[in-house]
Amino acid sequence: MIKIARFVLEKEAKAIEDLIKRLDESSEKAVEILANCKSRIVLTGMGKSGIIARKISATFSSTGAPSLFLHPAEALHGDFGMIAEGDVVVALSNSGETRELLELLALIKRLDIKLISLTKPDSSLFRASDVALDVSVKEEASLVASIPTASTTASLAMGDALAVALFEKRGLKEDDFAKYHPGGQIGKKLMKVKDLMHTGNSLPIVKPSQPLKESLKIMSEKGFGMLIVADEKLRLEGILTDGDLRRFVQKRGNINDACVSDAMTKNPKTITSSESAASALHIMEQFKITSLAVVDSEKRLEGLIHLHDLWRTQLF
Repeated sequence: MIKIARFVLEKEAKAIEDLIKRLDESSEKAVEILANCKSRIVLTGMGKSGIIARKISATFSSTGAPSLFLHPAEALHGDFGMIAEGDVVVALSNSGETRELLELLALIKRLDIKLISLTKPDSSLFRASDVALDVSVKEEASLVASIPTASTTASLAMGDALAVALFEKRGLKEDDFAKYHPGGQIGKKLMKVKDLMHTGNSLPIVKPSQPLKESLKIMSEKGFGMLIVADEKLRLEGILTDGDLRRFVQKRGNINDACVSDAMTKNPKTITSSESAASALHIMEQFKITSLAVVDSEKRLEGLIHLHDLWRTQLF
């Protein structure tokens, strides 16, 4: 089994390596057509190619390029109405001679819709396309029959390459990708500190000169197990945690005449609101702390993020 598995994986890896050598101006033109699409990217294909087309369509949609899958046989029986002016069609066919796809060509051309194909060179589909990308393979990854393996892998890889290139060309960023995955793990992993942090009156803020005894009431009321120490302009000066308080009491024994600055931790770990929630968790785990003050570039306080806020996302 290991020998067979190695054979299959090597053949499929070789199929993708061969695609790299074929990248040329046609690939650039295909991405350009997709970038100029005013409507949807319509993927189509029969059989195993159709299954791969569905996945590529889903990838386009997940990266912010509206896309749908059109079954070519159903298109010939009424579903062609799903295609509208301004769409771009991406057709997949290993042979390039799939009858149902070829029958669609006249309808596509009549609407003046751009056609990109992932297929075999010198095939009917290849010649009829505005841009044709060669995804042919020398042989499938099968010892006994032409089971679609290397060919479907090559088509899928090329579809991924188009989707990622389009995402980059449109100038989209990590935040944009997160918007299309609001309920899944991807969106959660791309959450920013600003999405989770506490702000406004909920923050446990005290001044450095404030009596330490008085500050304990604020710590208890706010429920974060710590206080943020800031001046009148909200510039961060330190934090005061339960641990800081215990250590101070052990050292001094009396807090009646002490102020917050006597017991606080100066230069605490901080984070900016634009950083990822995952980065906040990393800092907390690395330094074994449960809260981070959120500050701007001038160390002015913007908020507070707590370990419990990260746990509630059920991400980590």
